[in-house]
Amino acid sequence: MATPGLAAVTGFINYPLPKPLEVKYQAPSPEANPVVRGLLLVYGASLISSLSSAQNYLWKNAGFSCLHGRKELEDVENRYDPTVIPVRGPDAESPTKYTATTNIRAPLKDTSGRFYSISDFHEAFKTGNLTPNDVVESLLPLIRRDVKSPTKHSIAFLDTKVDIVRRAAEAATQRYKDGQPLGILDGVPIAIKDEMDLKGYKRCAGSKLDFTHKDDVTSWCVTKLEEEGAIVLGKLNMHELGTDTTNNNPNYGTPLNPYNEHYYTGGSSGGAAYAVGAGLVPFAVGTDGGGSIRIPSAYCGIYGLKPSHGRVSAGPGPNTANTTVVWGPLASNMADLEVSYRVLAIPDPHHPASSQFAPPQPFRGERKKVLGIYKHWFDRADPSVRAVCQKALDFFTGKLGYELVDITLPMIHEGQMAHAMTILAEIAALHPDVTDLTAANKILITVGSKTPATDLLLAQKLRNILMEHLAYLFQKHPGLIIVTPTTPNPGWHISGGKGDLKYGVSDANMSVRSMEYVWLANFTGVPCITFPVGYVDPVEGKGKIPIALSGNGEWGSEDELIEFGYDGEAWLNSGLEGGRRRPENWIDVLNLKKDGEA
Repeated sequence: MATPGLAAVTGFINYPLPKPLEVKYQAPSPEANPVVRGLLLVYGASLISSLSSAQNYLWKNAGFSCLHGRKELEDVENRYDPTVIPVRGPDAESPTKYTATTNIRAPLKDTSGRFYSISDFHEAFKTGNLTPNDVVESLLPLIRRDVKSPTKHSIAFLDTKVDIVRRAAEAATQRYKDGQPLGILDGVPIAIKDEMDLKGYKRCAGSKLDFTHKDDVTSWCVTKLEEEGAIVLGKLNMHELGTDTTNNNPNYGTPLNPYNEHYYTGGSSGGAAYAVGAGLVPFAVGTDGGGSIRIPSAYCGIYGLKPSHGRVSAGPGPNTANTTVVWGPLASNMADLEVSYRVLAIPDPHHPASSQFAPPQPFRGERKKVLGIYKHWFDRADPSVRAVCQKALDFFTGKLGYELVDITLPMIHEGQMAHAMTILAEIAALHPDVTDLTAANKILITVGSKTPATDLLLAQKLRNILMEHLAYLFQKHPGLIIVTPTTPNPGWHISGGKGDLKYGVSDANMSVRSMEYVWLANFTGVPCITFPVGYVDPVEGKGKIPIALSGNGEWGSEDELIEFGYDGEAWLNSGLEGGRRRPENWIDVLNLKKDGEA
């Protein structure tokens, strides 16, 4: 089955049967989950995690029984795996080297609010203005936890092995001295989320537990970056086990939003978003099972890409069989997002899905510019968010030739519950013992473990329905990108103050709200990009809050989404009044040595 919207694609493996389902839209009932914080959360979690009756009550109260009796699910096959693989024809061009300097489309140097790009690091190293050693030695005092006076930036990091980092920097410095850099990533500082394996480092997924691979290995996708010379500064903070969208972590501290410290960074890749948003690194690697790349990217004013399911391999570690989680980049600009994605997505011959994907390659030729909007869904965003996103859409249609089409999506709110049931059941299966977890996770995981097999199967029926409907839309509208605000809310204000940061908070209502749009890509396996499109006033503090737009594309359409992202970057840099903003505490990494700030 060929799809005109995908360059050089002649068909797909596991493509859903294109089949529409029209269901009258019904707004969901207001969330009625209890919000628990402070010592009440700590004591209540111990009680709830030991009482099956309490867990069952909270499961039903959360709305997880919403699939019962739905006739739309009758005579529908289950779909457990959302992986859909595009097949390229034998005449498809071989990809060029993704780290060649000629391929980089970084923002112009005089762009307002410009973040440094990997091309700026490469240029500084080639000219001799700086060396990778200089940059690393300037950053280490800012990011290390194991020093007498850690900085506020160090909370974004869980661990940095100084000797490993310095050896990598010395090797890169020598390559530049010899005039033989490996490519544009050589010597560039990056960091990775603590959900991935990194040789010499413990992996705890933001918890007090130890999930380190027995063979002390590095995840495949991270290895590919290291082979290009990127210097991994260490492991990044995350929400414990990746189970929520704040990155509130009582175990290791909570990084605060670089734009406004009264707000969360978002999660669960919050440490990654902070590191990029504060200017410490040009890109980082995160994971996304329910918006965990895109939500923190949106909250921290940066770019994020959730690839197609199975596209990026994190092997040989665990979770490669998870049906919702993928690995991908968070970046300071589109050029860095593109380069990092293309290296991360190099096929892994030992991974069952990744090995079947063709190597990524830049999009060439004409593309159809079609944006689909499900109005009932889109309009659920807060008015301030809708207003900012609408201005960007007006730019796309008025200046860049995009067409807007109305679409529908069946059982969209039930789909969110189906996704939540699925990912929580998968997490609960991996972590049946919650004894040593934070209070909020004790509640969340034990409640998730109460999902009956029958309900989990109903969720997979709905997954199939949604994938079939998406296939129908993508066939009807070649090149279609389904657009929504990335989150319906303008950031997540830390309403409980220091108490929430100390003990954690259980606010399922806000969690569900923040995931209103992002879950669709995880549940159906399609790729999704997010990029900043504006800013709004906060409810507290003086730093404005970034707002982001996202686009869901057909399976395997990352290259088209990247082009859409560049158009979004054009809006931010040249269309938006005032242009892009940098946070006040943004770190001028390339001038740290000169200014003596290190």
